[in-house]
Amino acid sequence: MKNNFVTNKNSIYRKALALAVPMMIQMGITNAVSLVDNLMVGSLGTESMTAVSIVGQLCFVFALAIFGGLSGPGIYGAQYYGKGNKEGYQNVFRLKIWIASIAVIGGLIVFVLWDKELIGLYLHGQDKDIDPELTLRLGLQYLHVMFLQMVPFAITQVYAGGLRETDESIKPMVAGIASVVTDIVFNYLLIFGKFGFPRLEVRGAAIATVLARIVEMSIVILWTHIGIKKHPFLKGVYKTLLINVKEMGVIIKKGLPLFLNEFLWAGGMAVITQCYSMRGLSVVAGINISNAICNLLNVVFIALGNAVGIVTGQFLGAGKFDEAKKNSIKLMWFTAILTAILSGVLLCFSGVFPKFYDTTDQVRTIGRNFIIVNAIFFPLQAYLNALYFTLRSGGKTFITFLFDSVYTWLVPVVAAYFLCRFSSLSILVIFIIIQCADIFKLMIGMYLIRKGTWVNRLV
Repeated sequence: MKNNFVTNKNSIYRKALALAVPMMIQMGITNAVSLVDNLMVGSLGTESMTAVSIVGQLCFVFALAIFGGLSGPGIYGAQYYGKGNKEGYQNVFRLKIWIASIAVIGGLIVFVLWDKELIGLYLHGQDKDIDPELTLRLGLQYLHVMFLQMVPFAITQVYAGGLRETDESIKPMVAGIASVVTDIVFNYLLIFGKFGFPRLEVRGAAIATVLARIVEMSIVILWTHIGIKKHPFLKGVYKTLLINVKEMGVIIKKGLPLFLNEFLWAGGMAVITQCYSMRGLSVVAGINISNAICNLLNVVFIALGNAVGIVTGQFLGAGKFDEAKKNSIKLMWFTAILTAILSGVLLCFSGVFPKFYDTTDQVRTIGRNFIIVNAIFFPLQAYLNALYFTLRSGGKTFITFLFDSVYTWLVPVVAAYFLCRFSSLSILVIFIIIQCADIFKLMIGMYLIRKGTWVNRLV
C-alpha cells in the first residue's frame, strides 16, 4: 500500500505529478492570461470578442497541427531517453525541427490565401444584435498580426517537448510565466492605449501575443543552451540538421497518424463550432465565454495526460510492460478523480463569470449554460485525455487516429451538422447531446486499454 501514496518517492502518482505540475503552472498561467485577454477584448464589445474567438478557433487548429506533428517523434524521444540512446534522441529532435518548419509554412499559406473565407464560415448565422461585417473586419485585423506568432510558437514547442521527454519541465514553465507577464502588460498598454501607447484594440491584443511568444521562445532556447551541461542529450544537437530519411521514415510513418489525428480533431472541433454558429453569432460569443474559463481549469487533465504518456513511454522503452499497463490505468483514474474536484469550482463560477463581459443578456445566458454542461463532463474528458495518451505511448498511432479524430468526424461532427441545421432543438440541448457522444468513445477506449495491443517497445 505504501507505494500507492503520492508522498512516497517511488510512487507513480508522484512521478506523474512531478512532470505535470510544472506543465499545469505554465499552461495555467498562460490560460489565465488568455482569460484576462478575453475579458479585455470583451470590454470592447460583442463584435470584437466574437472576432477574436473565431480567429482563436482557427489558430487552435494550427497549434494542434504543430502538436500532432511533434507527437509521433515525441513518443520515440521519450523511449530513446528511457533507453539511454543519445544519438536516437538527437535525430528525433532534428526531425521535429523539420516538421515544425513545414507546418508553419503550410499554415501561413492557408491563412494568407483563405483568410476571409475561413472567418466567413462562422458568420452565416443571423443575429440582430451583432454586426457580421464589423466582426469580419476585426477578425482580419487580428489574424493578420497573429501570423507573426507562428514561428516562435513552433520553435518553443520543439524545445519544450524535447526537454519534457528528458524529465525537465521547469524551463518551459519559467519561459511560459515570462511570456504571460509580457502578454498581460502589453495587452493593457496596446488594447486601451495606456501610458502613451496607441489604442489598437484587437490589433493590440494580437501584437501583445506575438511579443509574448518571442519572449517565451528566447528564454527557453537561451537558458537551455547556456546550461547545456545539464542537458547532455541536447549537447551537440546542431552539429547537423541533416537526418537519415530512411531511418526517420519509420518514425514519420508512425507519427503521420498522430499528425492527422490532431489536425483532424482540431478541425472537427472547429466544424462543430461552425455548426453551432448557424444558430446565431450570439452562440459563438457564448461559447467564447465558456471556453475562456473552462480552458483555465482543463490544464490539469491536459498536463496529467501528457505526463501519463511520458511516464508510460519511459516504462515501455525500458521494457517494463507489466508496470506500464498497470500504472497507466491507475493514472487514468487518478486524473479523473482530481478533475472531479474542478467540476465543483467551475459550477460555482458559472453564474458569476459571464457578468464580466460587456455583451447582451442572451450571450451571458448561453455562456453560463455551456459552462455548467462542460463542468459536468469534466471528469469524462479527463479520463479520455489520459486514455488517449496511454494508447499513443506504445506507438499504435493508427489506433489512436481511429479512436480520436475518426470518431470525432463520424459521430459528434455529423450529429452537430444535422441537429443544428435540421432540428428545432435548442442549442443547449444540442450541446448536451454532442457531449454525451463521448460516453461511447469512453467504452471503446476502455476496451482497447484492457486488450493491451498498445503495449509496445519501439526502440
